[in-house]
Parts: sequence; structure tokens; C-alpha cells
Amino acid sequence: MKYISTRGQTARKPFSEVLLMGLAPDGGLMLPESYPEIGPAILHEWRELSYPDLAFAIMSLFATDIPLDDLRDIIDRSYNAQVFGSDDITPVRTLQDGIHIQALSNGPTLAFKDIAMQFLGNAFEYVLAKEGKSLNILGATSGDTGSAAEYALRGKAGVNVFMMSPEGKMSAFQRAQMYSLQDENIHNIAIEGMFDDCQDIVKALQNDARFKEEYRISTVNSINWGRVLAQIVYYFYGYFRATTSNEQKVSFCVPSGNFGNVCAGHIARQMGLPIHRLMVATNENDVLDQFFKTGEYRPRNAAHTYVTSSPSMDISKASNFERFVFDLVDRDAAEVEVLWTEVAAGKGFDLNFMLDTIQNKYGFVSGKSLHEDRLNTIRQVYQQEGELLDPHTADGVKVARELREAGETIICLETALPAKFAETISEAVGEVAIPRPAKLAGLEDLPQRVVVMPANAEGVKDFIRDALKS
Repeated sequence: MKYISTRGQTARKPFSEVLLMGLAPDGGLMLPESYPEIGPAILHEWRELSYPDLAFAIMSLFATDIPLDDLRDIIDRSYNAQVFGSDDITPVRTLQDGIHIQALSNGPTLAFKDIAMQFLGNAFEYVLAKEGKSLNILGATSGDTGSAAEYALRGKAGVNVFMMSPEGKMSAFQRAQMYSLQDENIHNIAIEGMFDDCQDIVKALQNDARFKEEYRISTVNSINWGRVLAQIVYYFYGYFRATTSNEQKVSFCVPSGNFGNVCAGHIARQMGLPIHRLMVATNENDVLDQFFKTGEYRPRNAAHTYVTSSPSMDISKASNFERFVFDLVDRDAAEVEVLWTEVAAGKGFDLNFMLDTIQNKYGFVSGKSLHEDRLNTIRQVYQQEGELLDPHTADGVKVARELREAGETIICLETALPAKFAETISEAVGEVAIPRPAKLAGLEDLPQRVVVMPANAEGVKDFIRDALKS
């Protein structure tokens, strides 16, 4: 299988090259030339597979340049009980009102990003060793991507990580997870601004062809195709766990900021997974909610992005959204180029004439959840179920309940564990014991290592240059 850019000006590439690339040279995002078609017979074969076996079945359709035995080894090292706490990897449970919760948060950093990052870390190491190369990862995080990437790549041969996060905008737990790492190949940069400022710097350096080539810059943000590929797997796995036959349909409700998670669901649906609807749940930063309701996409700048109690969704420019729009406009790269030129100019675009296609052909609906909504949802679930939800998952449950049709089976993706957001949990339910893995006890008390910098791409370049000299 070969990959193409959403901007249409990049030569077809194999998986291993795309894995190391990040943003395409033409500024676009890489996607398969076509999606594999999964019919009823294959769905039947896959239904009883373990998570690693299912991952292998799906990923082998996309990573066709990696020998099957090698791919199998990468997957087996990525998805096992030692890393994720059980053989189920992403178990599904059910609330009393019938909404299913798929736990994506049992990895090393207690967030769904671990699912993709564990694979990405092992795949990076494999490809780099095979090609005798090194790589410098530049990333932006609103809380979870950074820690998941750092834990997956710490100590990996041939890889350095430079991770930017918005200064003071994450929870104390999230900051401690990242900044307490002392590995020599891990570099944390706190940017004075919002997540979107960090993401803009990533794109600026990715678009600087000379710098990118000289310093072998790649990314682990969801603009990296390898991230999206790994996330496709759990949509199939969740579907099989929430249904008894392939004649049934389910809907997925996905807390969304950068659109990477739900983009994987879109691709799973295009492959043939029986998904009825994809529910996009936003917080106060509701740019995506507005698009799926009106067809207008109006990204906001950092000054107009809210700091909320579900901080990993405090994003107003959804990088992965371009992949969906590419499919929406029938893969017309020239049209995508025009639309994103408008985005770059701060104008956005209006596709209201395509709302029927967006909602009916592609199955997208949306809703938003505010601070009081997530507190009420956390409180209600705790009082009724005796379990705690993290704020982002609470946003998803709120929207799922709001949009649910009669008889609709909904799987809400649990994107983190509540231990990462103790302040909000306490505000919702009072002082209660919030479970946390023993290995993370006293995390916030560990020494932290981070450099605070202005939101300036040239300054980040200088930092990378200096770090790689030493």
C-alpha cells in the first residue's frame, strides 16, 4: 500500500517512510491511496480475535512494506498485559443507562494516547535500526500526547523527543508526568501561550524543509499517520465487544480536540465497520461542534481559546480535520489547498451546502459540554454507578446522552483516568479517594525538568540545535 498527501504535491510513499515523515513536504497530511474494504466474511473472522491478533490483521493491510514476522513482533511488544494491565487492552463496560464505555486509558500514562504511542515507539525503533538512521521528534501536547510519547520513546535508541506544552495550562498530574522524566533523550519545553501556539510551531518547523532535513525532524502528533493507524484497531475491537453479530450497528461518541481520535473512527467506518454515527464531543472550544452543525469551520487564535477543566481538548485548530475534509471533497487535493489557504489566512471556510453529506453519508453529529455539564455528569455517574469519570470522558457521556436515538447502541471512548484530573474530580464529588496505580504514587513530588520559552519558532529551533550539540 502507498500513501498520498491531502495537498497532492508529494510522491507516493510506503508506510515506513510515512511513519518517519510527519507532515508531508507539501504541507499536507498523508493518507492511504484507498481504504481496504472489510466485508461481512472478514468481520466474522475478526470477531473472536484477541487485541494483538486484531491489530496485526488490520495493520498488515496498511504497513505492507514491513515483513509480517517483524510487524507481529512490534505489535506483540506494544499490546500485552504487562503494558496495559490486562489481555483485553481496551475493555468495554456498560453504565446503567446502557451506554458502553471503552477504556482506552490503562496504559503507562493513563490516557488513550498510549494505545498509539506504544506501537509508534516500537515501530520507530525498528525502522530506524533497519535503516541505520536517527530521528528527532518534535511534538505539541495539551496534556496527554506528550506524556504518552515520552514514556513510549524514553531510552529508545536513535530517538530524541522535544515536546512543547502550554505553560500552566495542564493539570498538576499531567505536568509531573512529563517534566519529572530525567532521560537524556527527553526535552520538555513549556510555551508561553496555548496548545495551538505549540502546534503552530510544530507546523512551522515541519514546513521548514532545510531545517527538517538537517535535523531529521518528525512528529508524534496525530498528524503522523502511524498514530491514526493504531487507533483504527480499537474501533473494531470495541464494536465486537458491544455487539453479538455483524448485522448490528453502533455509534461512537468521541471527546475531540485535534480530531485524530475520531478521524480513526471515520476511517474504520469507510473500511466497512458497521458504525451508525460518529458523535464529536467538544468542550467550550467548540469549533468542531459548530462545523458539524452548520458547515462553517472557523478556527480561533490562542487569544480566543478557552482554558477549561477538560484541558486536553483546549484546541481551536484541529490538525487532523484536513484528512476528513480531503475525503469529504472526494479527495480533490486542489480544493483542500484552497480551503486551507483560507484557514492559514485566519478566515476558515463554509461547507454548509455539504451538511447532508457530512451528516448522512459520513454519519457525523456533534455536541458540546461545558464546565457545569461535566461536573454534573461526573457527579451523577459517581452517585449512581460508584465509579469516577475523567472530565473528557464526562464530556463524551454528556453528549452521548443528549444525542442518543431510541434503541441506539453507543460506545463512549474513555480517554483518560480520573487520577490525572484530581482538582476537577474533587470539585464534582468532594474529597474522595481517586484510584491511581501504585507506580505513580508521589509523582507530583518528583523533581521536574522543563524549559519555559516564548511562542517563537526560531527560539525552538535554537533550542533543538543547542541540545543536539551537547
